[in-house]
Amino acid sequence: MEFDLENPLTDPQDYNNGNNNYTLHSLFNLEDEHMVAQYYVHNLENIDSHVNLRRETVSLISQITRRFDPSLSYLAVNYMDRFFSSQGMPQAKPWMMRLPAMACVSLAAKMMKTEFNFSDIQCDQGFIFDSQTIERMELLILGALQWRMRSITPFSFLQSLMGFFKLKDPPLMQALKARAIEIIFMSQNEIKLMEFKSSMVAAAALLSASHELFPMQFPCFRRAISSCSFVNKETLASCCNVMQGILMEGYKSAFDNATRAASSSDTPINILDRNWSSSSTTTTTTTTTTTSSHSNSNVEREAKRQRKTGVYCSNGKPKLSQIQRC
Repeated sequence: MEFDLENPLTDPQDYNNGNNNYTLHSLFNLEDEHMVAQYYVHNLENIDSHVNLRRETVSLISQITRRFDPSLSYLAVNYMDRFFSSQGMPQAKPWMMRLPAMACVSLAAKMMKTEFNFSDIQCDQGFIFDSQTIERMELLILGALQWRMRSITPFSFLQSLMGFFKLKDPPLMQALKARAIEIIFMSQNEIKLMEFKSSMVAAAALLSASHELFPMQFPCFRRAISSCSFVNKETLASCCNVMQGILMEGYKSAFDNATRAASSSDTPINILDRNWSSSSTTTTTTTTTTTSSHSNSNVEREAKRQRKTGVYCSNGKPKLSQIQRC
């Protein structure tokens, strides 16, 4: 059965025909089994070598999966974090980072029924592993994760939590979900979010998306999602604060990039182009003024003809009787 990040439950009956409470209950019962250990998060926050190693491995996974759907990269990083959380961080040797990264990508591709060859996930860094070596690493990862490969992630909770928002317009629901998905993707690298359960990350992403898209309705959405019996209000507030910090960094980065792009556009060639455009505009204006005098006489003749035919009133407005209804 093909794995879908939004629908990790294997039994369709677990969704009980869209019963949000039943689905959430099933997901909440399972999500603890798919979380990383707290000591893993603590080490990432306090040991520079660990966070650097994770950053390099995530970068490597992104490089390997650049031609595939971003969901593949997300799932592979999820496997990697859970594996390192169970087995400990590997030594800082290039091949010891690359082999687990490639095996996690291979497992994610198999779970998502993504067609690939082992040559597709080999990196041009001088380390080439044969298929048997990668498969042995896969078995090690499977054992460490206790074969729990249908990961419970923030994507798993989106549809059920959106039911609390009571939005009736499908396009608005789709826009809210799409923005929440973007936020979840961009927040995976934030170590502080690993402290929270996937359900809290999903709720925080939805609230952040609703604050951007529907600021006037945000208080209602916050009350609605906080009314869920599975959601702890204090934990949700803390998670939202971390999420807002991530988004603010994203906005700042985008603003800085736009500022640099604007300043770099003032090259000598561009300045000459603007001066040329200015002089060309002056010439064009003169030509347009000359042409407009001929056009005005044509417009006046056309207006007289239309008044004669009865399509327009004497004040120039169209008669309602002459306009066809759609």
